[in-house]
Amino acid sequence: MVMVNIKRDYFLVTIIGFLVGLLVLIPAFNLGLKITIPIVLISVVGFSLFAPLAFTILNFLSRWVPVFRQFGKFAAAGTLNALIDLSILNLLIFVSGFASGVFYALFKSISFLLATTNSYLWNKFWTFESRLPVSGKEYIKFALFTLVGVIINVSVATSFVTFLGDGSKLAANIGALIGIFVALTWNFLSYRNVVFKTKEALEISN
Repeated sequence: MVMVNIKRDYFLVTIIGFLVGLLVLIPAFNLGLKITIPIVLISVVGFSLFAPLAFTILNFLSRWVPVFRQFGKFAAAGTLNALIDLSILNLLIFVSGFASGVFYALFKSISFLLATTNSYLWNKFWTFESRLPVSGKEYIKFALFTLVGVIINVSVATSFVTFLGDGSKLAANIGALIGIFVALTWNFLSYRNVVFKTKEALEISN
């Protein structure tokens, strides 16, 4: 059973790497990078190879710190969520031409909320391996903690763009990345310790 789970994990991590390799091209294009076939191949193949390699390292370290394997899955899913976030954000910026102000905050909210929906599915059924069916209580807890994550993400990103940015697309993406990192930390701790808390998680924590 353990071997089956490991094989499944490596398969899913590789799929995530492939998707990240594709999605990262959207913000790159919006920032002015000329997307060519070689660049597409380098991005897709590179991330498809890097993802399982990074997971292997964390899986190895989990021999001493068990939570590393779980964090490895969370990080993989989180990277995919981040690229969904950035891709949608950049698509909205590209279509509208707005990269700051009220529209930026609106676009950032939309992109983060859509990425969060993806996050719920990956984290419930893969990262934290919840065997319980979706329930109203669990969903409400997830929604509440995610809402805090949305506020943290949008506030941090918008504050950076407003006070430290120069209104450029680059500043918009830097702000988004900072917001994603802060919210990612919050999400892992709240999902693991509250939303999807299990007996196994308690044993690992102790």
